[in-house]
Amino acid sequence: MESEKFRLFDFSQEKVRVLHYTWIAFFLTFFVWFNMAPLKTAMVESFDFLNGKNFKSLLLCNVALTIPARIVVGALVDKYGPRVIFSGLMVVTIIPGLMFAFGDSFTQLVISRLLLSSIGAGFVIGIKMTANWFPAKHIGRAEGFYAGWGNFGSAAAAGLIPFIGLTIIQGEMGWRWAMAISSILTALYGVFYYFKVRDFPTEKKETNTDKKKKASSIMPVSTYGGLVQYLFWTIPLYAALGLLARNLQKQVIHDENMFSLNTMYLIWAVLAGFFFYKAIAILRYNLPRLKNGIPEEEKFHFSSVGALNMTYFANFGAELAVVSMLPLFFENTFKITPQMAGLVAGSFAVINLIARPLGGYLSDKMNSRKKTMLIYMVGIAFGFFLMGLISKYSGQVNADGDPILVPMFTGTWWLVVSVIITMFASMFVQGAEGATFAMIPSIKKEMTGRIAGMAGAYGNVGAVTYLFILTMVDSKMFFFILAAGAAVSFLWCLFALKEPEGAFADEAH
Repeated sequence: MESEKFRLFDFSQEKVRVLHYTWIAFFLTFFVWFNMAPLKTAMVESFDFLNGKNFKSLLLCNVALTIPARIVVGALVDKYGPRVIFSGLMVVTIIPGLMFAFGDSFTQLVISRLLLSSIGAGFVIGIKMTANWFPAKHIGRAEGFYAGWGNFGSAAAAGLIPFIGLTIIQGEMGWRWAMAISSILTALYGVFYYFKVRDFPTEKKETNTDKKKKASSIMPVSTYGGLVQYLFWTIPLYAALGLLARNLQKQVIHDENMFSLNTMYLIWAVLAGFFFYKAIAILRYNLPRLKNGIPEEEKFHFSSVGALNMTYFANFGAELAVVSMLPLFFENTFKITPQMAGLVAGSFAVINLIARPLGGYLSDKMNSRKKTMLIYMVGIAFGFFLMGLISKYSGQVNADGDPILVPMFTGTWWLVVSVIITMFASMFVQGAEGATFAMIPSIKKEMTGRIAGMAGAYGNVGAVTYLFILTMVDSKMFFFILAAGAAVSFLWCLFALKEPEGAFADEAH
């Protein structure tokens, strides 16, 4: 059947209605996921054990368990379908959401925020749902719109959560109820979503072969080289959690470390055990298949999966890290109020509304998803390099011994130029995210959930890695490090990313 034209607001088409229901679901998951950072001041004032360093640890916790969650959820989506998993995730996360909102100890805040970070896996589910409903030639635009407008939930949280908690409700409980309300609304929408969408345009019965393919969370590989790559790309998923354990161990609460070095070593040993368990499962699943020979129609380039992991590390990982530090960077560098700094830094997130859909659109239209990706990675490297030039060293240090940064040039005009530079960098960062997920369904359609889960997890590996690095360097150097990460990703994609065959083929939907 000839596919219908892509009309974004033609609600007579069920696929368009599903797309809109799904981006709203994604929007709400991000609204909850990023409801903490805007209330930093109120939270620090509420607890005698919370300071700037401890709050940074909570930011790390907020992105940490999204790593395994995206892997697990990606496999569950391939097995059970996106409708049930998306609805369930939104409903279940009300528990850690309320636990965090009304927490009264650092341990409770850490545990609940770790659990709540799992809601970041919602993004992967919508990618699968969108791929189910749209043909290959429209997938970039559909995924880009879904991701761009859904991802705007983080910017909405930055503006609405403080307004709800500090202006409307007010009082000591204001910030708590703002967080609680966001979790409750998301859970209610989860119930609504379950009854309003279905997984496919037509209800289809799965064959035994389909069920067998979906029975495992392990990705099949086509070659022994692909198997080695699979094992290699699995290591950082656990190493990033090891970095979090190290960071939490260093946190001092009431003059004591959160936990001992021995406990940290035990956590590392457990993570190593999980890795080896996963590695053995990967080998047991794939070695017999490779020995028997892989049918030609089932083969794909695993190097492309690795390349997409690398790009998402460098773009979404950078975005999460930058969103966490940008308000404070502008506040300290330009000596402006926190409110103005938040508004200025918000320019990075606002671009999401057009940048990510544009990335998906260009990926559809340029007839080369690889070329689109390479152009975007060059843009990211250049954009972060320019952001590194916004400030300069004053030659002085603050009370903590960190270099004091001042604007490269004096005058309000330079603040305006700095905002333009920030928006320029953001355009490429978020456009690359759209281009990444426009390519994922074309790698191996029946594995979309698992590939999206791994690539999505690498966005959080990047966030954990970059935020950990941020604790050791100043903001100016941090932007140059982000630029270097994008340059490495460009080189990796140049050699490892393969243009999938039939990436623009029209299909019946």
